[in-house]
Amino acid sequence: MTRGNQREKSREKAMKKQKEAEKKKGSNEKGANKGLTLEERRHRDAEIMRQKQEKKAEAAQGEAKK
Repeated sequence: MTRGNQREKSREKAMKKQKEAEKKKGSNEKGANKGLTLEERRHRDAEIMRQKQEKKAEAAQGEAKK
């Protein structure tokens, strides 16, 4: 019965270690950025921001007409 606690402690330690390793990864190795260069990420992010700004401007014009 004492081994159950040891397993739990070991799992917690492993999860903590895994999270620390994830934090140390560079931004080009994480999630949606995987395989993209810095320039490609900047271009993608800029396009997303333009779309958000256009959407917000349209919403503001819609409210102004009312």
